[in-house]
Amino acid sequence: MKTRHCFLTGALVNVPARWYQAFPEGIALPGPPLPPHEPPSPDSPASAGVTVVWVPVAHTNWMEWLLQLSREAPACHPVVLSAMPEDQEALLALQAGAKGYVHLHSAPSLFREVAVVVEHGGLWPGAGLVARFLAATTNLLQRSETAGRGDISMLSARESQVAKAVAAGLSNKEVASRLNISERTVKAHLGAVFEKLEVRDRLQLALFLSAGARTPRKAGAEGGDA
Repeated sequence: MKTRHCFLTGALVNVPARWYQAFPEGIALPGPPLPPHEPPSPDSPASAGVTVVWVPVAHTNWMEWLLQLSREAPACHPVVLSAMPEDQEALLALQAGAKGYVHLHSAPSLFREVAVVVEHGGLWPGAGLVARFLAATTNLLQRSETAGRGDISMLSARESQVAKAVAAGLSNKEVASRLNISERTVKAHLGAVFEKLEVRDRLQLALFLSAGARTPRKAGAEGGDA
């Protein structure tokens, strides 16, 4: 079934035009999504089959909504939106059950990228949090004499370049600009990287490259350039 996207609106929040550009068939619903002690309405995320629920932090009770979605609509994948992203807020959102945290006015391509990651069970914790995490991980690794990087010898030369750039925190658009290739090509290489290294998202990729995890090669994997 095709993924559906739901944006929780309210008196203080309108749906950004870029969000509609990313998801033309997306729907806007007033929150809270599931009123306490009431059965889900036909248009609620739980009953409408919505997979990704976008929750703006401009709602004063956004945290309660997240917790409620986790309890009553576990099949939904909440993504928190903030006009002024903060690392501490990102942590709170993830702890409350969010699968992603992103800027409210992100580019349509980034919205779609986040959606793909969370739909497949991954996390999108936000650039700031990932950068802090990678900095801390790198610092720890520099203190360890035995730490090594993950084995990426099964990747092609171009896949390796894409993997390292993404693990460093670059977006698909930034990787495309740096390597002088299209965003579509970046996505194709990144998909191959995820499959070969058996990671689900950018954070796991960064962990793999930074922490020295070892993943067995898949049978028939080749290292030629794609």
